[in-house]
Amino acid sequence: MIRFTIEDRNGERQQLEIPEGINLSLMEVLKASEYNILATCGGMALCATCHVQVLEGADALPAARDAELDMLDTLPDASFDSRLACQLRVDETLEGGVFRIRGDEGV
Repeated sequence: MIRFTIEDRNGERQQLEIPEGINLSLMEVLKASEYNILATCGGMALCATCHVQVLEGADALPAARDAELDMLDTLPDASFDSRLACQLRVDETLEGGVFRIRGDEGV
């Protein structure tokens, strides 16, 4: 199991346990876990509505690609620890991480 923590917009934290090898993005797991995120572009790094802040574990994550960096550059509240959940695969690199949801709220 891969374990990481999600902090919602209210500051409440919940640990998630996801089976290894599930081949989903963090965005897909958040939506399936009923977190309120839009993810309007469906994971193409085109909308930034799945913006998360990496509070712990950023060093273990793969580097952001150009498309993700370009989209993060458009966000007024993005910082050095910002990532798009759609671009993070659920694998061992997320183990022990803490992610705060920042993107637009879903409907």
